[in-house]
Amino acid sequence: MKMKMLLFLLLLGIVGPHCTSARTHSMKYFYTGSSGVPKLPEFVSVGLVDDVEMTHYDSNTKRAEPKQDWMKNITDEVPQYWERNTQISLGNQQVFKVDIEIVKQRLNQTGGVHIFQQMYGCDWDDETGEVKGYNHYGFDGEDFLVLDLETETWIAPRREAVLTKQKWENDKALMAQLKNYFTHICPEYLKKYVNLGRSVLMRTEIPSVSLLQKSPSSPVSCHATGFYPDRAAMFWTRDGEEFHHNVDHGEILPNHDGSFQMSVDLDVSSFPAEHWDKYRCVFQLSGVKEDHVIVLDPAVIRSNRGNPLLLPLIIGAAVAALALLLAGIGFLVYRKRNANKKPLSAASSAELTERLNQPPQ
Repeated sequence: MKMKMLLFLLLLGIVGPHCTSARTHSMKYFYTGSSGVPKLPEFVSVGLVDDVEMTHYDSNTKRAEPKQDWMKNITDEVPQYWERNTQISLGNQQVFKVDIEIVKQRLNQTGGVHIFQQMYGCDWDDETGEVKGYNHYGFDGEDFLVLDLETETWIAPRREAVLTKQKWENDKALMAQLKNYFTHICPEYLKKYVNLGRSVLMRTEIPSVSLLQKSPSSPVSCHATGFYPDRAAMFWTRDGEEFHHNVDHGEILPNHDGSFQMSVDLDVSSFPAEHWDKYRCVFQLSGVKEDHVIVLDPAVIRSNRGNPLLLPLIIGAAVAALALLLAGIGFLVYRKRNANKKPLSAASSAELTERLNQPPQ
């Protein structure tokens, strides 16, 4: 799997109808080192819980800072939390600066624009207790090394990473340390953060759903915006049965306010007008029993031809797309035990083949 620039938006999957409030929570950290990118910090560290940014550090500010009000409360338990994570990020900044040059030399790419990335974290199912950890390294948008915890091996998609794969796999103490972190420390901190941000992370917001059409010959888009969480499904039905022909499903995208939007298009060009009322758009949201259903009715379809009601939707989509692009370039782009524990230790060498970055807590 290629580590795309928008990897930080790894979705947790589409839920089925009438699902319960049980959720799979996630905590991810994204480290991004850059070379030759004007006006972009040479190092950025971003921490997310349930895909909500909670911490941020970059080489311009040189400070680890909370991005959510509820994260400020972590100092009630750990007074030195932000100072400690600042020091960890400062260390990782220096390591990434060295590592990106090493990878460039290995690939015989001494100039140009380059991005070196790490994404690691864990998922926790609050109903089954199942935990899944992951750790990916990427270079210029493609995987460089990927940890397989089940087999205790590293996957090296590029031959330049094979030496690192071999050295890390031969270090049994390192693998044991990684397994402990991803199976115990990481989920413990994830639970801590979920508890701190429960009022925000566990909220439910019902969207507004509209039918949109650019022109009489264009597909009809069923568009939902303003919903939370992002575990949602939307589809078209005909005579009560799910309909797939001439249907185009869009991705779930973030809004600037932390909510989400999605759309599913239906090509109606071959449908007789008298049959339109057979079709319905259905939206389902995790934790909400009632489906939102809207009938395909020409009278309720909004057109962007002179309709000012669509302007906020268009602007919102544009802002979301721009945010995705910037986040993908800067942050990567799909935690941890009690606060008194030390972060996962790292080997001493600065070379990528010899050390791991210290994850913040």
